[in-house]
Amino acid sequence: MELLVVAIVVFSIIFVVLTVRIVPQQSAYIIERLGKYSRTIEAGLHITIPFVDRIAYRADLKEMVLDIPPQICITKDNVQVTVDGVIFYRVIDSKAASYGVNDYEIAIVQLAQTTLRSEIGKIDLDKSFEDRERINTAIVMGIDAATQPWGVKVLRYEIKSINPPKDVLDAMEKQMRAEREKRAKILESEATRDSLINNAEGRKQDMIKQSEADKQRQINQAHGQAEAILSVARATAEGTKLVAAALAGEGGKDAAALRVAEEYVKQLGNMATNSDLLIVPSNVGDPNAIIASAFSVFDRVKSKQTSV
Repeated sequence: MELLVVAIVVFSIIFVVLTVRIVPQQSAYIIERLGKYSRTIEAGLHITIPFVDRIAYRADLKEMVLDIPPQICITKDNVQVTVDGVIFYRVIDSKAASYGVNDYEIAIVQLAQTTLRSEIGKIDLDKSFEDRERINTAIVMGIDAATQPWGVKVLRYEIKSINPPKDVLDAMEKQMRAEREKRAKILESEATRDSLINNAEGRKQDMIKQSEADKQRQINQAHGQAEAILSVARATAEGTKLVAAALAGEGGKDAAALRVAEEYVKQLGNMATNSDLLIVPSNVGDPNAIIASAFSVFDRVKSKQTSV
């Protein structure tokens, strides 16, 4: 009797274990009934029929990371490079992922490698370093179109490294060094050119400033000379006016006669002491005639001024 009870308990435990299925979060189980697909159960508690229903496949619905092994690719310019990468994907249809392909991870790796070789073969070596983003996008688009029937969504692909052969690396290093030296020489020549241009511009500006200063100095000198001539002319005119007014006044004529006589005697004395003079006036002995001639000229000028 006790054995029967133990057997019943053991059978009950086995029955419960085979009947109750607990699916973890972000997981999906494929249930087959008598070898045929029955349903897909997701996170939670589920009841199955023992010995009739069985869990055929377990699918992980989280985003998965798959490493792509390094492989040799040939670029458009016939250079062998070793390229590896990493791909991110997610199972979106657990039924298709279970029955659509034998092993979708191996299939994804093979697709990624073949697509990568195709994309690398379209570009030169130099472009392969610059066009990583474009290559990644092209690989994702190529793989995603093929994995949709498998219930797998490829999210992104990233190239981890591109390694050319050592001789190619040495050549690239020499090329980069030559390019850097070329840029340095170009920058140095441009600096020299700018310096010469700046110096020439400075000399030009200096000459312009000097010419402008000379021009202004000449203008100032001309203005000064004009002002001086004008001042002398004004002073002469004022002096002439004063002399004329003095001659026209009372006793002016007698004063003028006395001044002329004094000047005549003075100049006559100078002529007598100067041995180089040979010309003598015909009326040198008649000073009254000279004074009378001078006053006759004065009277004529005065009469003309009065008539005007």
